[in-house]
Amino acid sequence: MNPLKQTQRTTLKRLPERGNFDREIINAILDEGFVCHVGFCIDGRPFVIPTGYARDGEQLYIHGSQASRMLRALEQGIEVCVTVTLIDGLVLARSAFHHSMNYRSVVVFGHATVVDEPEKKISALRALTEHMIRGRWAEAREPNERELRLTTVLALPLTEASAKIRTGPPLDDEEDYDLNVWAGVIPLGLVAETPQGDPRLKFKLQAPDYAQGYKRSGVEQRAENLTTQRVTDEVSQSII
Repeated sequence: MNPLKQTQRTTLKRLPERGNFDREIINAILDEGFVCHVGFCIDGRPFVIPTGYARDGEQLYIHGSQASRMLRALEQGIEVCVTVTLIDGLVLARSAFHHSMNYRSVVVFGHATVVDEPEKKISALRALTEHMIRGRWAEAREPNERELRLTTVLALPLTEASAKIRTGPPLDDEEDYDLNVWAGVIPLGLVAETPQGDPRLKFKLQAPDYAQGYKRSGVEQRAENLTTQRVTDEVSQSII
């Protein structure tokens, strides 16, 4: 266990027992997701923008066009709140009140800084590409100077963050367990289908192995292990 220090902002107020500050768990959730939501304020007005991201070590990278209002605002050093959520299942309880979802989520607070150095910028863009699909950076054309100028990359340190996780079956009121109503969990997951080639491919190319057999390599097993451990912990707590 390598827990992050809790702060006033990362300490969970509601259902704190679902909170987790272990860096390995936080990293695993971030590594599995594709889209983060970036919250910030400009002139007293709140904005929440979805965008791609990647984690590299203890840094979270966000990128986009130089014309992006979000990135232009964040590079000024304003505070930001970034969230990532994975939905693992629909939890159907016996009562409408206790319907829920099994999920894993991360909230990160901090100040984003611009990645200006060319080598670090290329490294961040490599991380963003490899986060989407491993092996792609080595095959695709790297960004040219013009593309680098048109792209803004921001780095957000993963120093103030927390995870929140719900697993397991419905938690009904005790008297509702006698109701003649089905209850349980419908598991959900991201499934990759057969790759579809670009109609403008000029050569008879087969989709590469990393596309045909696409999966979040290593992430599924880590997530499964973490979920299994969480269920075991919850069962142990209920017995105690």
